[in-house]
Amino acid sequence: MIKELNLVVSPAQAHDLSIIKKIAAENLKIESERIVHIVVLRRSIDARNSNIRFNLGINVYIDQPLHQGEKISFSYPDVSKSAQVLIVGAGPAGLFAALHLIELGLKPVIFERGKMVSQRKRDIAAIHGEQIINPDSNYGFGEGGAGTFSDGKLYTRSKKKGDIRKILEVLNFHGAQDDILIDAHPHIGTNILPRVIVAIRNTILNAGGEIHYNSRVVNLIIQNQEARGVVLLDGTSFEGVAVVLATGHSSRDIYKMLFNNGILLEAKPFAVGVRVEHPQELIDRIQYHGATRGNWLPAAAYSFVEQVHDRGIYSFCMCPGGMIVPAATAPGELVLNGMSPSDRGGRFANSGIVMEIRPGDLPLLSKGQEVFTGLRFQEELEKQCFRMAGNTQFAPSQRLVDFVNGRRSADLPQTSYVPGLIESPLSDWLPRFIGAGLQEGFKLIGRKSKGYLTNEATVLGVESRTSSPVRIPRDMLTLEHVQIKRLFPCGEGSGFSGGIMSSAVDGERVAESLANLYR
Repeated sequence: MIKELNLVVSPAQAHDLSIIKKIAAENLKIESERIVHIVVLRRSIDARNSNIRFNLGINVYIDQPLHQGEKISFSYPDVSKSAQVLIVGAGPAGLFAALHLIELGLKPVIFERGKMVSQRKRDIAAIHGEQIINPDSNYGFGEGGAGTFSDGKLYTRSKKKGDIRKILEVLNFHGAQDDILIDAHPHIGTNILPRVIVAIRNTILNAGGEIHYNSRVVNLIIQNQEARGVVLLDGTSFEGVAVVLATGHSSRDIYKMLFNNGILLEAKPFAVGVRVEHPQELIDRIQYHGATRGNWLPAAAYSFVEQVHDRGIYSFCMCPGGMIVPAATAPGELVLNGMSPSDRGGRFANSGIVMEIRPGDLPLLSKGQEVFTGLRFQEELEKQCFRMAGNTQFAPSQRLVDFVNGRRSADLPQTSYVPGLIESPLSDWLPRFIGAGLQEGFKLIGRKSKGYLTNEATVLGVESRTSSPVRIPRDMLTLEHVQIKRLFPCGEGSGFSGGIMSSAVDGERVAESLANLYR
């Protein structure tokens, strides 16, 4: 017999199955010896006050063992001789589209402008050490996409677009830790994600799919308003039953290629701001109400949403125990992002604090180019940040209170950002409405979270790649482009998702629709 229970326990109890077994027996009014096995289904932390508790959902196996057959597994058939679908981009959207196409009996052929994970690591090391940016292999481009080396947070605010549970199970099947199946805010970690990506690659190849690295797509083959193939930088062309565009929000050349082909694009809201870094110990004290974290509580995270002059200011990609990294995708730009290893054991916590930017906020480009107004704004801001850093990857920085008060910092604290910091009055060179909005937003956060607004924290510029300023519009039923049949915009680059989970879900939805229409 299996009974499901919800328990509220202390942090120490939550990590001791013998105690959980005893508590479960008391709840069920049975002898603890009758409990053969306990499976934790759900786990979350309630830190609303100093009496911190864990909420556990468990299955209790009474007089019955756990069957080994209950282990999650997936079967991917041989599709080597099946009709092929071309996928542009090997990020979460592209990879999960490929996996689901295999399940549906179609052959995925992936084109990735960057390199395999192992080779990509060397190019990322060159950004930190030599400040050399390879425009095809960096934190944004390469096998696994931006998520591979950017933390691996696996939660999404959108629960209505697809089977989130399946995405977690597929990741677990490919080597992600079991904890992602039970935690309320699952996290893989940038040290584990690369080998998960390699396992997914092997599944695709073993099933007869193809992955072409160092293969930048520069054009589409369009016949009778249908996408029938792609053209690579070296002139090679491939054809298939459909094309999935899963290129990520930093593939600006893809937007320009679509525009030059007369393919409809739309401007959309996005967000721009800064990275803020605190000592993790300070964030722990704030979030855990002064309680000692000890051995049982994870590095504390936070989430803030404020309104300043009817405009959203919010935390983005919060990384407990993590580090800030240089995430530019071309020379001459400076962009920051954050990531955490699986244990979130670093000395610092960082997060983007960003402000909503609407298309109407920005001066329009010349007629016919208005769709790129936000994209151009992003580019110019990143170039400006690079210039303020003395044409280096050093991050322009201020202490947090100094930034809020509009004064220069006499010195800067230690940081997780490896290239290093350079003192710079961000509020002087950020666009005025953004700088002033962020200053007010930090004040509001500081009032709600005592201790957050401190000069122990550092503000670093600039966080500009929160989402795409461009959307590739699609039919909401078929998920095809509204103008070009057999063209399926997908993931963050399409403007319809954000983050690993929602992009992976979008990849599966696109694969499903494509198969139904064209298999």
